[in-house]
Amino acid sequence: MKIAVVHDEKPGEVGMKMLKSIAGVLEKHHEVFSVPLTPNFVEKIESAGIDFAFNIATGGEGHRRQFYVPAILDFWNIPYTGSGVSANCLCIDKSLTKVVMTDSGIPTPKYVCFKQSHPVEEIDFYPAIVKPSCGGSAVGIWADSVVSDRIELERAVKRIHREYGEPALVEEFIDGREFSIGIVGRTVLPILEIDFSFLPAGMERFYSYRVKQYLGEKTGYICPADIPEDLKTKIESLSLELFDRLDLGDYARIDLRIDGQGEPYFLEVNSLPLLVPDYSDIVKMAVAAGWEYDDLILAILDSAIERRR
Repeated sequence: MKIAVVHDEKPGEVGMKMLKSIAGVLEKHHEVFSVPLTPNFVEKIESAGIDFAFNIATGGEGHRRQFYVPAILDFWNIPYTGSGVSANCLCIDKSLTKVVMTDSGIPTPKYVCFKQSHPVEEIDFYPAIVKPSCGGSAVGIWADSVVSDRIELERAVKRIHREYGEPALVEEFIDGREFSIGIVGRTVLPILEIDFSFLPAGMERFYSYRVKQYLGEKTGYICPADIPEDLKTKIESLSLELFDRLDLGDYARIDLRIDGQGEPYFLEVNSLPLLVPDYSDIVKMAVAAGWEYDDLILAILDSAIERRR
């Protein structure tokens, strides 16, 4: 089978490692070549005569355009791995994801979304965390993004409007443990806990941009997470339900927090998580399940092939 690994035009060091790693796995079984998301992408895809695409392209712009490739491939009727246009659009916009969660009965923190043209009204839940409604990788989340009063709220919301030109999502801050759930096909991988207790004193205990991008080596990862069996079962069941309600495909990562009473609150969904060896959360979960990196990549491909039949 001829498989194109579709990737961003400028993937960066981490993205290039992911690209080479995925291609290396697929080359053991298929004819593989890489296709960057460039202005002549359609021409390259059309002339290549590929059978399948392994899509890892976010479209740049902080993942705001990761529906581009699925839209193009759908138009040309080329099957691909991962979620389609609607699922990516829902997951890119965290406020839309939360609408689906609320409608589905999936527990999620209280929230409100302030558009640029609307006044910042008082909320009835503090502390709250303020973040851009779109994007990923903790972009736009600072140490002072957790606010405790109206003055701090207005400052944080207006900063999002000014810096990113998009709505600000204001969400009740759940002061508790943080977890990530990986799903591949219909398999829920071992739950991962992100442990912030090793960070320097005074550092925020949540994924701000500086914690995620610069303090990864000081962040602990516990997998499988040490949680009661009944809570684990509940989280797995809710995660699969959310996976289905969002119409996600083949693999995804879901983030949540558990409060002091042991109640889970789902935060957001990454419909196109990174697949970097020894780095990405979903890879860590796969390893905890006893999978090799090859097993993970081939499981994603097999899921996509089976789903397309």
